[in-house]
Amino acid sequence: MAKSSISNNIRTLRFMHSEMTQQDLADKVGVTRQTIVAIEKAKYSPSLEVAFRIARVFKSPLEAVFSYDEEEESI
Repeated sequence: MAKSSISNNIRTLRFMHSEMTQQDLADKVGVTRQTIVAIEKAKYSPSLEVAFRIARVFKSPLEAVFSYDEEEESI
């Protein structure tokens, strides 16, 4: 069975956009700051809608913000 993980570049993108705070991003996306923290730390995977909203804030394609990696498990 394969293990999957979603990683992101949100922290880097925030700093490239005038050092946007987590709260600024949360306000623009319509979620809480705690949600942004959890997404940045890969503790929570956003819904597809929230992922697209985040990408839109940065005027970037979804693939530039999030990446999906599938790892094979050794048995």
